Amino acid sequence: MTREALCVVCVTACPRELQVDCGGGTVACRSACEAFGQDQYCCSGAYATPTACRPTAYSSVFKSACPRAYSYAYDDRSSTFTCHSAAGYTIAFCLPRSG
Repeated sequence: MTREALCVVCVTACPRELQVDCGGGTVACRSACEAFGQDQYCCSGAYATPTACRPTAYSSVFKSACPRAYSYAYDDRSSTFTCHSAAGYTIAFCLPRSG
């Protein structure tokens, strides 16, 4: 069985506080951990266990667009895949089609 951590839609709804602006508009979306550096978003300190670290409104934005992609530190149940008999992995990054 093949399982892919793909997105079903392009993530265009990056919250303003996570946006990376390069002078001409948004070019990327940071994680809440990178943007705020707080334990609750980084799953550190008092939030450093799977029980204490829960999805946030920010990680949920990405999870709704990419249901099988890893969206926060302990997002293992729906987003961790292993190959039991494979000798290697292929990671493919796909760019949008132009035209």
